[in-house]
Amino acid sequence: MTKRKLLVVVTRKLPERIETRMRELFDARLNLDDKPMSGPELAAAMREADVLVPTVTDRIDAGLIAQAGEQMKLIANFGNGVDNIDVISATRRGIIVTNTPGVLTEDTADMTMALILSTARRLAEGARIIPNGEWPGWSPTWMLGRRITGKRLGIVGMGRIGQALARRARAFGLSIHYHNRRRVAAEIEEPLEATYWESLDQMLARMDIVSVNCPHTPATYHLLSARRLKYLRPEAIVVNTARGEVIDENALARMLEAGELAGAGLDVFEREPAVSDKLVKLAAAGKVTLLPHMGSATHEGRNDMGEKVIVNIRTFMDGHRPPDRVLPSML
Repeated sequence: MTKRKLLVVVTRKLPERIETRMRELFDARLNLDDKPMSGPELAAAMREADVLVPTVTDRIDAGLIAQAGEQMKLIANFGNGVDNIDVISATRRGIIVTNTPGVLTEDTADMTMALILSTARRLAEGARIIPNGEWPGWSPTWMLGRRITGKRLGIVGMGRIGQALARRARAFGLSIHYHNRRRVAAEIEEPLEATYWESLDQMLARMDIVSVNCPHTPATYHLLSARRLKYLRPEAIVVNTARGEVIDENALARMLEAGELAGAGLDVFEREPAVSDKLVKLAAAGKVTLLPHMGSATHEGRNDMGEKVIVNIRTFMDGHRPPDRVLPSML
């Protein structure tokens, strides 16, 4: 008797190579038009599928998980972060949650370094000048940015991405500082000549550049709160390629409007895809660089993510523990 293929529902369009392989291996229901699934559509998928493959744009909360059918046993997230999934509720229902760690490290670190350079040297602002016909010609005092060599970089979250950023930043002559839940091992810290700050408040007060590279969890929601942002110096810039919820976006916008910060580079936002009008106006004024959540957007990265999803599903299908299982204790 032919073994029944798992019904795998994929919520967004994935790279063609990954979708083709999923069709070969599973009874894969694909989202060919890439339109985000509605709440009722996600609920229907949870009732019917053996495996759901969501992305960061899908909110798999306790209410949806409560509607899962008995056959739903795996949520294989296409993404590293799992703040879009109620992992605790899933675990209670006996549903395994997996993610795709490690494959986006270099891409996101590249984008973070690019945002640091773009914000400090006003690259996005400058790139609009010539197409808009606004270049009056070279001047000694026009479009001045800030040198990054010799400056202090404070990394909030010294995981894989934070470490990859630190390696890049060292090559640009930045001094590395970091705050993390735990101090990293000496073999990581010493080659970077990195300074560990147990107190985030104390670190923020001394940095020229602050980069947010920690995941969004209940403990990190508004980690950079209005109170903490006040510790930053007026010459400082803030870069975020992690999750928008880690920064109090309204407080950040108010400080930028008031000239209490030199600038910001943001690839993520609190209420994506909505972006606050204040930030949009600040971007038009050249005070902030805004990107549409493209930190991990490379062909290589997306294919690697898909391969990890497939490995997690196949391992589960074979009756073994998926290699990238996420447990509530890990959050």
